[in-house]
Amino acid sequence: MVSARATTVDVGTAAVPLALVRRGDLVESVHHGHVVVLAPDGTVRLALGDPEVVIWPRSFLKPVQAVAMLRHGLDVDGERLALVCASHNAEPGHLDVVRDLLATAGLTEDDLQNTPDWPLHAEAAFAWRTEGHAASSLTQNCSGKHAGMLATCRAAGWDTATYRDPAHPLQRAVVQAVTDLTGDAPAHATVDGCGAPLLSTTLTGLARAFGRIASAAAAGGDGPEARVGRAVSAHPWHVGGTGRDVTAVMSAVPGLVAKDGADGVYAAGLPDGGAVALKVADGAGRPRAVVLAAALAVAGVDPAVLRDVAATPVLGHGRPVGEVSATFGPDGPGTVGGAA
Repeated sequence: MVSARATTVDVGTAAVPLALVRRGDLVESVHHGHVVVLAPDGTVRLALGDPEVVIWPRSFLKPVQAVAMLRHGLDVDGERLALVCASHNAEPGHLDVVRDLLATAGLTEDDLQNTPDWPLHAEAAFAWRTEGHAASSLTQNCSGKHAGMLATCRAAGWDTATYRDPAHPLQRAVVQAVTDLTGDAPAHATVDGCGAPLLSTTLTGLARAFGRIASAAAAGGDGPEARVGRAVSAHPWHVGGTGRDVTAVMSAVPGLVAKDGADGVYAAGLPDGGAVALKVADGAGRPRAVVLAAALAVAGVDPAVLRDVAATPVLGHGRPVGEVSATFGPDGPGTVGGAA
């Protein structure tokens, strides 16, 4: 069912404290935002702030976009499908898969239209520069998605030169997939950082989509949602990379389908269909893993499994002198990290 809600609530409106930053014996900063945790039957288990806030989901949309691609002829699985869903580090193993995606479709790096950028991973970026390369569409973190879009166009017989145009059949297919999986007809559209069209959704709709993708994978089907869920959960390194919390959390929780995104967003779906989504109102990345871990604990994941993922120390002269802690947990407010 498509939501009839058409609110355009600003993310700062109704936002509540989600994480506290302690340095020494003082709270130095507070991150506000919104969180929703859905039970397997789709009912709301926890709502902080406004669970229906309309957001730009940013790279969260990649698994949903991948569903649209599979519906229209893209025929990849495993590591290659995980890269289509990725905001990757552009480590050598990531670039090899992107090149393979393109070559299999009879395409090259020159066909990519995503915004040139440096690798996200510091060592990969240093190596890329040392080798004399400039910022590239290949090494921009969305190159897997763009390679998948191009390969879909080739499979469907669509024009590849205009694949980013909102009127292109591919982008219309993405709108349909977003509507189907989130239950929200996108009320807003703009351009994402990589140059692809970006659609709005509600926070609850985003959680709903991830719950559907993860549960489809767990059920063992062969549909697009199941294929995306299996690829993402089975190949977490390809979705992020070395040192990335999205890779760490999927490695720690079997069957979890998770995706990080720019400007303080995160979503995850569990095999039983439960799901979480969050938006940090100030766009900060610092509290995301902490808040995600707290939300997953509310959804039923053992907090001990998430301890390393959530660990976000505050450093003084290179040593921990405090921590970032969530303001909520499975037993209610103030149950994670001693937050009040």
